[in-house]
Amino acid sequence: MDDGVSDGDPAAGDSVGVGPWTGPWPADPHYDPALLREGDRRNVVDRYRYWRREAIVADLDRRRHPFQVAIENWQHDLNIGTVVRTANAFLAEQVHVVGRRRWNRRGAMVTDRYQHLRHHETIEEFLGWAAGEQLPVIGIDNLPGSRLLSAAGLPRRCVLLFGQEGPGLSAAARTACAEIRHIPQYGSTRSINAGVASGIAMYCWIQEHAALPEP
Repeated sequence: MDDGVSDGDPAAGDSVGVGPWTGPWPADPHYDPALLREGDRRNVVDRYRYWRREAIVADLDRRRHPFQVAIENWQHDLNIGTVVRTANAFLAEQVHVVGRRRWNRRGAMVTDRYQHLRHHETIEEFLGWAAGEQLPVIGIDNLPGSRLLSAAGLPRRCVLLFGQEGPGLSAAARTACAEIRHIPQYGSTRSINAGVASGIAMYCWIQEHAALPEP
């Protein structure tokens, strides 16, 4: 069994997922014999129940959206797990972690097993990769001179770049972005955290470029 039942929420116990398969076992190679035998308590949608992890990733790869997400990680940002989980929900092509390689995966809720991840030691390395792929980098930060996130369309192929929690985008990132967009806010706080901002920005992209998911 390639990823067991650990994808589920331990606090939820048997309320998550399904029990052992009943009836004749399916012959389709997508299915994992151990999951069929023991049940599937992973945090996956129903269409992927009992599937092998590799089969799930391969199916997601057929449908991934052409936007990518990057986040700077200079101070062990705890939001990275949330960004990865959100990128999985909106089926981003890839998530880039710029800076420290290690990050707290707890917030990802095991979605990092199904989401393509790429590490870059420096912002310069990341920007060189993006230039080679001809992908515009759209910074998301509430900086002077930035444009409203929804004021103009987001490119279909792009990378949405988020800064470190607290200081926001680094100076090198700000300079290299094709443009910087901000999310309007109405309360007393100056900013919202990167995990929340990433969800808002990805949803804006989805509204513009993606069809509604199948029921």
